[in-house]
Amino acid sequence: MEKEEIKKIVKSSYAHIAKSSGCSCCGTKKIQEKIAEEIGYSKEDIAKFSEANLGLGCGNPVAMSEMKEGDVVLDLGSGAGFDCFLAAGKVGERGKVIGVDMVPEMVEKAQENAKKYNHANTEFKLGDIENLPIEDDAVDIIISNCVINLAPDKDRVFDEAYRVLKMGGKMFVSDIVLLQELPEEIKNNKELLSGCVAGALMKDDYMRKIKAAGFEVKIISEDKDISKTQYEGIPLESLKIKAVKNN
Repeated sequence: MEKEEIKKIVKSSYAHIAKSSGCSCCGTKKIQEKIAEEIGYSKEDIAKFSEANLGLGCGNPVAMSEMKEGDVVLDLGSGAGFDCFLAAGKVGERGKVIGVDMVPEMVEKAQENAKKYNHANTEFKLGDIENLPIEDDAVDIIISNCVINLAPDKDRVFDEAYRVLKMGGKMFVSDIVLLQELPEEIKNNKELLSGCVAGALMKDDYMRKIKAAGFEVKIISEDKDISKTQYEGIPLESLKIKAVKNN
């Protein structure tokens, strides 16, 4: 499948999710909240930003990140802003959180939520994570939650992340990786493509691409149970990593 076709499918799917205020495959708000709890969010955080929780993601990158007051944080694939608002509370008024998403409907929804939750230290930009609308060496922390696997050119994503991070900056990612190769019918399944499966890489390939961009990488944890709870037993896991720009 061509790269532009993949992006078109992903944009269409997530535009629909934004308009319906939830994941088309996740059902009611209670189910979305249950999924958020299962992948590491507290009930308090879910309740605080309920409009921004769309039942998406495969982990909680904010919880494992090392952000501090005054940091500039970038969220790759920020959706309705859930992780951004959690990060905004950590970096405080002296810090800033920037969300980048390629779906106009998601950016609009995140901007509406920012006004609702009165988060003046957040900014949401329309852009492709393969070509970030961010200056070089501008960001202290990058977070991303189950989004990079949706990008056709993951090498480009990691190169861009490296470019915009300051020296010593860190990236914290939760993402879906494969533990076995998938058959072609799954790889070409449009629903599974937007559902974070069909475009996912084998774990070793994913790690190799991050390191090739120049990062020092550490695996924080691996959640194999998510295969049963969310993905009907497909051989995959949620990989949590820390990547540091030190070169």
